[in-house]
Parts: sequence; structure tokens; C-alpha cells
Amino acid sequence: MENKSKENNMTLEFDAKSENESLARIAVASFLTEIDPTVEEINDIKTAVSEAVTNSIVHGYNEGPGKITLKCKLVCNQYEKQDTYTVSSFITIEIKDLGVGITNIEKAREPLFTTKPEFERSGMGFMFMEMFMDKVDVISEPGKGTTVIMEKKLKKVIEKNSIKSSQYNSKLMSHTNSKSIGLVNLKEKSGQRA
Repeated sequence: MENKSKENNMTLEFDAKSENESLARIAVASFLTEIDPTVEEINDIKTAVSEAVTNSIVHGYNEGPGKITLKCKLVCNQYEKQDTYTVSSFITIEIKDLGVGITNIEKAREPLFTTKPEFERSGMGFMFMEMFMDKVDVISEPGKGTTVIMEKKLKKVIEKNSIKSSQYNSKLMSHTNSKSIGLVNLKEKSGQRA
């Protein structure tokens, strides 16, 4: 039985503008492509990222100027057993602003609570983050900003007879950010080379 592990990290800083919410979603989705996540996994993570970034823009900076920092850490562990390969991946996403902060984190995490009812905010941001991620931590101090740390575990089991060992190892454990497994698979299926 052979075990392999690897780690990949990304940091992105952008202006606290609503049009950059989609940038954050796409950046995280692209960062995850090397592990070939399901569409459902990608959508869950993108939704959680969207909610955290929107909270920073709307509540942290009151839709004024500021910077948001997005950090991602992906750890992949590959385990080879007699008939299968198992890849257990763990993503940690940190979204940080230096805005007004949260005075009562527990209250802010309650469903339907919002500090901006006049803007028709639903107060569901933290609930969606918690629903789509395995763990959500919020660190905040009034006047100093807020950091949301979200974690999700992704697991993939592949039957050995469905893929050659050399293909598996090169695709799942050797990809860098410049080459995604999804792109490799699409081009191979269409007869092109990546």
C-alpha cells in the first residue's frame, strides 16, 4: 500500500466591490480543479465563498472602499489499497476583511438576522456557509475586521481497473495550478492533448 500527500496554497487580494464576488467564486473553483471535484461540491463551495465575500462587502465595509483577502489551502492524501485508490482532499478557505467587525458573532450567525434590513438582506449568509461547508469559524473584533474560515473534506474512490496507476498518479497527484485534471480529461475525451 502506497500513501502520497501534497499541499497547494493560494492567496488573492481584491477590492471590496460586488463585481469581485464572482472573481472569488471562480478563483476558488479553478483552484479546486486539480482534484476533479463534482459539480455539486464546486457549487457548494462557490456558494459559501459568495456569502462570505458578500458579507465583507455589505457588512464589513458598508459597500465602501476596502480590501478582501482570500486564502485557500488544499491538502490531498492518496491511499492505495488492493482494488482502489482513495484521494481524501481537504480545503480550507479564509476570507478576511479589515472592516467594521461584528459586535455579536452568535447573533450574526442566527438565521434571518441582518444589520441591513432596509436593503432587503435575508440574513441567511452564515446559514448557507454552514450548510455547504463542514466547518465555519468566525473571528471578529469591532473596528478591526472579520475573518471567516471554512473547511470542507472531499473524498474520491477510484477502482484500479478503471484507470492505470501511472495515469492516476500523474493526474491526481502531480498537477500544478497551471494544469487542471478537468481540462486534461476533457481534452483526452475529445482526442486532443493537454
